[in-house]
Parts: sequence; structure tokens; C-alpha cells
Amino acid sequence: MRSEMEPLLLAWSYFRRRKFQLCADLCTQMLEESPYDQAAWILKARALTEMVYVDEIDVDQEGIAEMMLDENAIAQVPRPGTSLKLPGTNQTGGPSPAIRPITQAGRPITGFLRPGTQSGRPGTMEQAIRTPRTAYTARPITSSSGRFVRLGTASMLTSPDGPFINLSRLNLTKYAQKPKLAKALFEYIFHHENDVKTALDLAALSTEHSQYKDWWWKVQIGKCYYRLGMYREAEKQFKSALKQQEMVDTFLYLAKVYISLDQPVTALNLFKQGLDKFPGEVTLLCGIARIYEEMNNISSAAEYYREVLKQDNTHVEAIACIGSNHFYSDQPEIALRFYRRLLQMGVYNCQLFNNLGLCCFYAQQYDMTLTSFERALALAENEEEAADIWYNLGHVAVGIGDMNLAHQCFRLTLVNNNHHAEAYNNLAVLEMRKGHVEQARALLQTASSLAPHMYEPHFNFATVSDKIGDLQRSYVAAQKSEAAFPDHVDTQHLIKQLKQHFAML
Repeated sequence: MRSEMEPLLLAWSYFRRRKFQLCADLCTQMLEESPYDQAAWILKARALTEMVYVDEIDVDQEGIAEMMLDENAIAQVPRPGTSLKLPGTNQTGGPSPAIRPITQAGRPITGFLRPGTQSGRPGTMEQAIRTPRTAYTARPITSSSGRFVRLGTASMLTSPDGPFINLSRLNLTKYAQKPKLAKALFEYIFHHENDVKTALDLAALSTEHSQYKDWWWKVQIGKCYYRLGMYREAEKQFKSALKQQEMVDTFLYLAKVYISLDQPVTALNLFKQGLDKFPGEVTLLCGIARIYEEMNNISSAAEYYREVLKQDNTHVEAIACIGSNHFYSDQPEIALRFYRRLLQMGVYNCQLFNNLGLCCFYAQQYDMTLTSFERALALAENEEEAADIWYNLGHVAVGIGDMNLAHQCFRLTLVNNNHHAEAYNNLAVLEMRKGHVEQARALLQTASSLAPHMYEPHFNFATVSDKIGDLQRSYVAAQKSEAAFPDHVDTQHLIKQLKQHFAML
């Protein structure tokens, strides 16, 4: 005779093994038999929450609305080194824009793509809509609330009859008096239903019931305020929670508030306070490194990423960022070691093989270069990724002196992604070498309109215009080049030369 496991125990087993759909289905069957079974109700709510749960600490995409309509600026003209909006010049001995590509916000492109890091803060709506770098992830999404809206629609899919819990009929005061039920219900409302206002009401009532002694509820109220854009109120709640109970997550939430308020120095000090309480905590060290990276302080960022690796030697972000830093510091052999380490750890994607191919080429290990790029092309998931790989293959072709192959590679880049400003610029240089001046100028104008933050198209256009005697356009382009990269010596020489021409007229 076969004995069957009790349904509730089986549902709990499914939940622990992260088989949330099976768990929810079993709980639904139990609730049909006994609608007032609190254990099944709470387990189903938790399973549905886990299906759509997103860790609020890391994932934070800043959309066009948040960028352009930001009313939380502390100072319109902040001091250098105190704002993420104006990252400032690199005074820390890191690679210049001549070696390491930058985003439209003026920051070096990071070794690890995180939401919001590459888009920067555009000055105009036109810049916000235009792609600021070659990776497709850089284009700002319409609004950060888009993800939350999509999560909210998940409630309609739970059962054909409608949502699992009818929020409008809930007596929140009754649930607030049952702490265990209230916590599961809050997470369901906040993550699954995406009803921040109802979640905030429940959290406020529960905090009142706990006589303001439960730090967890204060953190949840802070999260609601943050989601609603009320950063100062969120800051008060997180600070109050930290006084009662110091937790790593609370430090991270509060730092997120300061970054949204454009106070990176305050966020850094907060992370350092957190490290005093939790020495060697990887998430806090990583948070410091990210802020330094966004403030264009590459050497300090690399130092903290090394600290991260001392605590956790399998941290993908730290390995990728240090590898990228070594590559742009003209140490491809060391960068190759870091990328090989990622490969050994099981990271297997086109970006990694693309980087391995470049490191092998610049470290003069030519036997591995083309095979790495072939693997990268095979693993490319979309046209933008394929475009980046063909662009790098074009550089390899230039390096070995095969200009016809380089021309074909850059053409293939534009076939895959016709917004690739770097490919337009390089094609223009190749056309100029063939003597096709007008074609080169047209390509350079396209490149400079697609990526006004890059100095190369402006400088090349200024040089070409100077050669054919169009001094006025040459001077305008040279000034744009100087604005993009003030320390570029060739641009300064060209401007000086043009000024002498104008003085003689």
C-alpha cells in the first residue's frame, strides 16, 4: 500500500525546491477544499511573489522620464568630484579617451554592463533618445516604471477567475495585527500586484501595531517611498531602521537613495560606515567600486574590486572590471588571465569570447584570435552583438594590414547595426586613404551626429576639411573635438594653425 505525502508538506517541499508553479497549483487545490486554510493561503502568496521577485537592491534602471524630469538635484553647478551628473576629468592616472572609449556622459565604458551605468545623464531629449554607445543595452528605456507595470500584470495570470487576492476588499487593519501574515501579504502586494500605495498603507499600520520597534517594516516603508520617488522620506525610514538594527541590505537601500539624489560622496561614506560594522562585506565593497567607476576614478575602483576578489574570488563583476582595466592600461596578457578565469568559472557568452579574441590579438597570440571571434559570432544573440564583434574583427584586419578585409568587416558592422558611430568613423578613414574625400566627409558627419561625445569623428572631419580648404567647417569641428577631449594635442595644434590662417586673412 502506497502512502502519499500530506498536500501542505508537499507544497512546502515544492516551494523549498523553487518549483513555485507546482506549489501554487497545489495550494489552489487545498484552498478549493478549505477556503480558510491560512497555511495554504500564505504559502500560495509567497510562491506567487517568488515567481516575479526582483531584488530591489541592484536592479534600478533609469528611464528617459527619470533623467529628463529629475527634480531632486541638490546643486545645478556641483563641485567637481561630488556629482554623478558631471563625472569630471580623469585625474587619477587612468587611460585617457584616446585609449579607452567613453559614454556620452563622459565616463569610461565599464567592464561589466549594469542597468543604467552606460546611459549616463543626457543633456537634451534628443541625446536621451539616441543610442549613446554601441551596446544595445545603453538606450534608455521609456520609463523605469515599465518593469513594475509588467510585474503587476502577473496577477491576472494566476487564475482565470481573476486575481488571487482582491486588494480592494482587504481589511488591512486586521492583517496588520498578525505580523507573520502581514509580512507575506506585504511582499505579495508590493512585488506581485505592484500596488505600492496599498503596500505602504499595510506597512504603516503594521509599524504602528509593532509600536515602531520592528526595523523590517521601516525598511519596507522606505522601499515604498523610494518607488514613489519620495527620496527624503525614504532616507528617514532607512536611517531609523539602521538605528534599531544594522543590516547590510539597509545600507545598500540607503546608498541607493543617495545615488538617486546625486550625492555619491555621502553614499561612499555610508558604505565605509557599513564596512566598519561588516568588515569585508562583498556587496558594500562592490558598491564603493561602482561609485568610484561612475565618478571616473578608475584606479580607486580597481583597488576596491581587488578587495572584492580577496573576499570572493569568483565575483564575475570584479574579475571583468579588473580585466577591462588591464586591457585599456596596455596589459593585454594580464587581462587575458582574468577573462580565462571567467571562462573556467563557466561564463560562456559572446562578450567573453569577443574580449578573449581582442586580448589574444594584442598579446600577439594570433593562433587563438580568430577562433575566439568565430566562437563569439556563433554565440551572438542579436544583431547589435554581432556588430560589435565584426567591428573588433575590423581592428584585427587593420592590425595585420589587410585593408580590404577591414573594409568588409566595418561594412558588416553597419549591416548589423546602422547606428554604430565607430564603424562609420573607421570606414571614413579607409575611404580617405583611397582618396574618396566626399564619401569620407559624409561618413564622418554621420558618425559625429550619432555620437557627439566621441572626439575622433570631429577631429577627423576637421582634418579632412582643412586639407580641402574648408577652414570654417574645420574650425567648428575642431572646437567640438576639443570640447569632447580637451587634452587632445593634435586638436589643439589644428585649432592654433586655423587661428593663424584666420589672422592672416
